[in-house]
Amino acid sequence: MKSVLVPLAQGFEEAEFIGIVDVLRRANINVIVAGLNGAVNVKGANGVEIKAEVSLQEVDSKDLDAIALAGGFEGMQNLANNEKIMQIIKELHANKKIVAAICASPIVLNKAGVIKDEFTCYPGCEDGIQAIRLNKAVVIKENVITSAGPATAILFGLEIARALVGDETYKAIYEGMQVPLAMA
Repeated sequence: MKSVLVPLAQGFEEAEFIGIVDVLRRANINVIVAGLNGAVNVKGANGVEIKAEVSLQEVDSKDLDAIALAGGFEGMQNLANNEKIMQIIKELHANKKIVAAICASPIVLNKAGVIKDEFTCYPGCEDGIQAIRLNKAVVIKENVITSAGPATAILFGLEIARALVGDETYKAIYEGMQVPLAMA
């Protein structure tokens, strides 16, 4: 079974976090919800609290197939300032495993040195990133997946699932979640 770390940082964007975790679990992927400060309740950007299942310190990067970062400006800052998050991103990227970020969090991937060529993010968050921001819901460049914001979270999760478990699962979840109706 594939495993994805979805870190939970104070100030995370709730819709993005839930969208990522929900889609990946529908794809039968082991999602590790790890709190930067332990297995505690973490408050999101809009006041919703979610309980981290484990502490980030308990996570062994060797067991991971991917990392997916929710956005939220404060959450992004907390992720970017966490040494273990930076180490995990660099290690996974070096091993050609999936590194993914949505909304403001491509800034974290940039800090780790993995954003190249083209990417997407929340408008305005591209400042300082030496790559081309595309105005697209999701951009995939090799093992780096980026997405624009809250409304794209399901599509982002679907692309991570496709990269990890294939087209058949992607299509089943895409149809099952009624994405075609949302895209009409």
